[in-house]
Amino acid sequence: MARRKKVYEGKAKILFEGPEPGTLIQFFKDDETSSDAGQVAANVAPISAASEGKGVLNNRLSEFFMTGLNNIGVPTHFMRRLNMREQLVRMADIIPLEVMVRNFATGGITERLGIPEGMGLPRPIVEYYFKDEKLGTPMVSEEHIIAFGWASQQDLDDIIALALRVNDFLSGVMLGVGVRLMDFRIEIGRVWEGDFMRLLLADEITPDSMTLWDLRQPERADGSTPEPGPLPDVYAELARRIGVLPSNVTHATKPSLIN
Repeated sequence: MARRKKVYEGKAKILFEGPEPGTLIQFFKDDETSSDAGQVAANVAPISAASEGKGVLNNRLSEFFMTGLNNIGVPTHFMRRLNMREQLVRMADIIPLEVMVRNFATGGITERLGIPEGMGLPRPIVEYYFKDEKLGTPMVSEEHIIAFGWASQQDLDDIIALALRVNDFLSGVMLGVGVRLMDFRIEIGRVWEGDFMRLLLADEITPDSMTLWDLRQPERADGSTPEPGPLPDVYAELARRIGVLPSNVTHATKPSLIN
């Protein structure tokens, strides 16, 4: 890695120049992240330690989800996995927003609006957060986004349509393996194809950017089934359930689920 030019380094990933123009190599680190688009859950402390094998698992999980989305016509920046920790992606101009889709109340929305934890929302709610960690990734409205030129009204319409298609796909996959997709966040990028610009899903799709609850709760001693709760050891357990956990990886630690 030392001989390659680093383009960007974040909490969970490093981007290097790719082998071809318009490409990047995305390297998944083991470092933990914990954020709810600027709102850390009250009972989850920020994590800075590394978790052995997390980068390998996130690489495989993001590959699985991105490939599935590409196959159903949702455009993403993912091209192919290169090795256990790296994947080749298209270079994109990232819109400075985190787009959050909420299906059930948890994390920040329960604290802001006093909604009971775990309550189903009347419909998926799309929220926007300005990507600036120094400011705490504040929540912003469509008026802010358009006024400051981060995206146009047409962009926002397309972003909502894309985010809801991603939500349908992820919700179905998760439900099929006994997991409830409470919420997730994505990033959107712009790419140019000649004179035509289009939006695509960028960054990653991993448990770092999701809240997942386990629907496969063991029965209590009295025969009753407890209410769904956070999926334990979320990275390894999700990878096992969808069938992408490498046989030579052991997840030594148990990362806290991120709200």
